[in-house]
Amino acid sequence: MPALGALVAEPLFLLADSAMVGHLGTTPLAGLGLASAVLQTIIGLMVFLAYSTTPAVARWLGAGDTRRAVSVGIDGLWLALGLGVLLAAFGLLATPALVGAFGAETAVTADAASYLGISMFGLPAMLLVFAATGLLRGLQDTRTPLYVASIGFGANIALNYVFIYLLDWGIAGSAVGTVVAQWGMVTVYLVVVTKHARHHLAPLRPHRKGMLLGARSGGWLFLRTLSLRAAMLLAVFVAAQLGSPELAAFQIAMTLFATLAFALDALAIAAQALVGRGLGAGDVAQVRAVLRRCLEWGLLAGLVLAVVVIGTSGVLGHAFTNSDAVTRLLPATLIVLGASVPLGAVVFVLDGVLIGAGDARYLALTGLINFAVFVPLAVAVLLLAPAGAPGLALLMAAFALGYLGARAVTLGLRARSLAWMVIGAR
Repeated sequence: MPALGALVAEPLFLLADSAMVGHLGTTPLAGLGLASAVLQTIIGLMVFLAYSTTPAVARWLGAGDTRRAVSVGIDGLWLALGLGVLLAAFGLLATPALVGAFGAETAVTADAASYLGISMFGLPAMLLVFAATGLLRGLQDTRTPLYVASIGFGANIALNYVFIYLLDWGIAGSAVGTVVAQWGMVTVYLVVVTKHARHHLAPLRPHRKGMLLGARSGGWLFLRTLSLRAAMLLAVFVAAQLGSPELAAFQIAMTLFATLAFALDALAIAAQALVGRGLGAGDVAQVRAVLRRCLEWGLLAGLVLAVVVIGTSGVLGHAFTNSDAVTRLLPATLIVLGASVPLGAVVFVLDGVLIGAGDARYLALTGLINFAVFVPLAVAVLLLAPAGAPGLALLMAAFALGYLGARAVTLGLRARSLAWMVIGAR
């Protein structure tokens, strides 16, 4: 439950942010859609900083060596800082090319460049938050990330309101508010991690060997996430070719998808931490129980959320924008999205179980297969789909049913085997 709260805090902010920017007009909302696609791709590719840290820390904790567990997590923080600085510098230089690659209208591209350029100053903070969260989850502490996320994203919403509306900075104000809030969250996390290090006598300085091990183990997760983000970027590219109203509507739909995914990911996070600790302790029976119970809860939660999304599909769009051209496009797309939620629940749970087991190589290689399945579906929508609401609904079906369906097959086949159950501290 604490993991759920922490995970939902971020997408709830994204929903509020989309609503604030959406009421500025269709063009800023479409610009936010492009900038978010790029920024979330960069951040998503770095999610291994949390996903590789959590099981590594949990395995050492399960093996009874808490000092080593904390030390592994601190190495992850140093790795996050170095990567964050490098990516921010590159991102600032590449912002015009990154947003221009989508081929959107000039005004949309300009708003996207403004938002993305400012957001790059918060990129190191985002990655540090990933690493610190992974460390604490590995220590079986999901409450602290809940507190930090709730306060941080709550402050983010307040700051965005001030910068967007009171200071009249528009979409740029949204980016500034986010950057300020992110560095505030990092400050809190560093205080918490330092206390853990002192309590368990773990060194705060970086270890070259530990950072290299973290980078190596995270490489497969990077490739796994790369295929996922490539699929999402391809979907955004297709939406951009359909038109600005379609792109704005797709931004809203994908923000809702992210909200649902983060909510269901609470079970995946629990699975990562519990599976890692169980395998570190050699308790295979507990690992099997975690897999079974998380799948049960995932399906139940997926069915409930599906009913909510489908039942509100006709009115949800009005919470994000005043544009009739955008809201008319959403109902059919949201119905498709809602129908895919139970499938997504299974995918997210199985993904978390295999990440917790350290089965990153399989996830990376099958991620390429899943993306290969999605490409012809996306191309078919681009070439054959009708304009307006039907085309947008078909695009969502290609992603939320076709792509997630491929992931469900590859993950399900692996979970049924015993190859991923490797016990021990490493």
